[in-house]
Amino acid sequence: MSQVKVTSPISYFGHQLGEDRKLVRWEKIVDYLELLAKESDRMILENMGPSTEGHPFLVAYISSPENLARLEELRLINKQITDPRGIEEERLDELVKEGKAIVVQTMSLHASEVGGTQMAPELVYDLLTTESEEGLRILDETISIIVPCFNPDGQIMVTDWYNKYLGTEYEGAGLPWLYHKYCGHDNNRDAFAWNLIESRYVGEIMFQKWNPHAFQDHHHFGSYGARLYISPYSDPIHPNPDPLVWSELRMYGAHMGYRLEEEGKRGILSGGQFPAWGHMGFHWFTNHHNIAGMLTESANVKTASPIYIAPEQLQGANDRTFPVHQQQVDFVHPWPGGWWTLRDIVEQQKITSWALLDCAARNKDIILRNAIKKAQRQTELGEMEKPYGFIIPADLQNDPVTAYKLIKVLEQQGFELHIAEECVSSGCETAPEGSIVIYASQPKRAAIRTLLARTFFNDNWFSRRFNNASNIYDTTTDTYGEYMGVYIIEAEDPIEGKTKLLTEVPPMQAIFEEANQHEAYVFGGNLNASFRLANRLLAQGIKVWRTRCCGDFVAEAQGQEILKAGGQELGIDIVPFEGPLAEAEIIPYEAKRLALYKRYLGGSMDEGWTRLVLEQFEFPYVNIMDEEVQKGNLIDKYDVIFIPADRKGMLTDITKDPAFSRMRRFIGTVPEGYMSGLKAEGVAALKEFVEAGGRLVAQAGSCDWAVEALELGLTNVVEGKSMDEFFTQGATLRTEHADHPINWGMPELGLTLNFSSPAYIITDTAKAQNYTVLASYPEREILQSGLLYGEELIAGKAAAMHVEYGQGDVVLLGYHAQYRAQTDGTYKPFFNALMKVK
Repeated sequence: MSQVKVTSPISYFGHQLGEDRKLVRWEKIVDYLELLAKESDRMILENMGPSTEGHPFLVAYISSPENLARLEELRLINKQITDPRGIEEERLDELVKEGKAIVVQTMSLHASEVGGTQMAPELVYDLLTTESEEGLRILDETISIIVPCFNPDGQIMVTDWYNKYLGTEYEGAGLPWLYHKYCGHDNNRDAFAWNLIESRYVGEIMFQKWNPHAFQDHHHFGSYGARLYISPYSDPIHPNPDPLVWSELRMYGAHMGYRLEEEGKRGILSGGQFPAWGHMGFHWFTNHHNIAGMLTESANVKTASPIYIAPEQLQGANDRTFPVHQQQVDFVHPWPGGWWTLRDIVEQQKITSWALLDCAARNKDIILRNAIKKAQRQTELGEMEKPYGFIIPADLQNDPVTAYKLIKVLEQQGFELHIAEECVSSGCETAPEGSIVIYASQPKRAAIRTLLARTFFNDNWFSRRFNNASNIYDTTTDTYGEYMGVYIIEAEDPIEGKTKLLTEVPPMQAIFEEANQHEAYVFGGNLNASFRLANRLLAQGIKVWRTRCCGDFVAEAQGQEILKAGGQELGIDIVPFEGPLAEAEIIPYEAKRLALYKRYLGGSMDEGWTRLVLEQFEFPYVNIMDEEVQKGNLIDKYDVIFIPADRKGMLTDITKDPAFSRMRRFIGTVPEGYMSGLKAEGVAALKEFVEAGGRLVAQAGSCDWAVEALELGLTNVVEGKSMDEFFTQGATLRTEHADHPINWGMPELGLTLNFSSPAYIITDTAKAQNYTVLASYPEREILQSGLLYGEELIAGKAAAMHVEYGQGDVVLLGYHAQYRAQTDGTYKPFFNALMKVK
């Protein structure tokens, strides 16, 4: 097929992409890419399915026509290269010659960072029309996999919002709500859990089908520092990925930096600001999968509107890697200031995208040989170093359905799983037949360790800024098994016992016993999934109760068909209820009128994730915002109101939050009606709601707001402490759970996720009987994984509280109970709090 007929972006869109004040909407880009797929034989365009809100999610495969004709063959070759176990060295040499460098790039995951998706059509066009020696080498030696928009829903939201206020004083103002239905900016924290459909699409490409050699994600950051950040990362470094990964990132970054300088692009920062121990989004977690994962960060503009930056406004990051905006070894050619435009962003991101492909093409054999070496080294380390693997016992799980969910997550990550065919052991620890075994001696050892091994964050010179503040980017542990409350044996000794490789994790087998003469069925209150089934029954008009002794669910026999089908689907054992349906034994489980507080100013990510969890478990709810709260009479409409994790100022009056002036710099002037804050009227209305019999549930930082707003007799003993006195950052802490309906289904000792979360003591001596400690930290050995300073301050203190207040009550969950829809281990207190059982 001739390449001369390919339609150019400028002729199709009518202007240069990135032109001032012009933002192309996603469906127009989709139409253009579909046209190019018809015009060129260098691209295969796939619609992977609908996004969260129903828009096309596209992936483009670009290479030479000859490579695309044998795409599946090349994929299978790469599968052998990235998992070379059992293949002779001579054959591996042949595979290196036959294979291609696989490079994945994704654009505009964060929808307000518009440059990537605006750049993508130009990058695609250049690859489809190039006849240069360099371009043809890229087509011959690489398979370029491009996701032109990681977040189609957000791209449409941001484009429409920008165009709505174009030409007004609000031009370029930030979107007031989340730019993804459920998570906003947090959509790049979902690379292991895959709670979002977009994550599933990209995860399937990355970890199941292709296992590429390099991955790059295109972003924006603040406007007043470097013009562009490129790899490698800075300190601190995560210990798990193979060292070859970090070396590859230096290679790719050096080539990009050279090409940017060659093209006259100034203000390029390499190896600064973004640490090699970051969150587990795709560009970081890929490194644990033996994939060189990196990101670019372009200095932002006001969406598509240019900004002028005076030289004296330029600044460094006030950290060890980029202290000031002056020439230094990783910042060799500073930008002098002036006008900064979206077109500048498009050009620099296109150069980095092309340079990454060029580097991969020029070094294809080295990159493929390194892929083999990384896989071999990780496999060998798994045989020689502790832990030798991990065992998920079949008999020791508080919530076997959640344990199964974890196993499915491990499967979707591409880990090799075995099932025990007899009792297996590691040292003195044993697990029965049917337990799942994950041996460390496999290519993805680093990712396995990250998700399953107890982890300690090394706080040292590298993890501190000049002012001694933390340089921790996100959590200090990503041990997903701990988040989920799954019991896992970490094999300190080689695993003994017969196991069988699983080609696919079989579905859970659930028991259903016919009731016969019994009038009801019972299923476990220890299972998160039981809440979903109970809510489904209520929606169909079936009566449901909880047992007073332990919170098991009881459903009337009339719901037998729903119970049977739901039990099989969700993996829940259901048996006849032996006792009488008497008030002394059971209490009603009823759908409460649940309201979830929602604010503007970019939205609350915790609120978004909360909505996702509620929908996953079929809880009915509505959102309420400031105006409705301030009107009062909330008890007429709601039984329970949940306040997501937030800061005091963000809840009561955003303009008084210490971070507001800094935020205003980035979001601009917001239209009237989009500034949040409950104000005094809202606080009074919530107080009235609780006094009249409602339940207010607050989480994490919002707990301190509730204590202050309702004048509760509690003191947070760590409030105002310096980092050296008390500090946690996404750490799992051991927590003791009291015998209380809000803790039904929880083990006596569990783990909670803590971000310098509150720890309370009761100071209301006159009404101490109204205060019940729901969860507390033990006296010693509180830290499970991550980092904790000031253990002695929280030892024995309350992590969660229940407070009687007027005719109603308040539940304070000081920890993050449903964080990013990942902390399944503490879902039950959150769910129980919503059912309002006193």
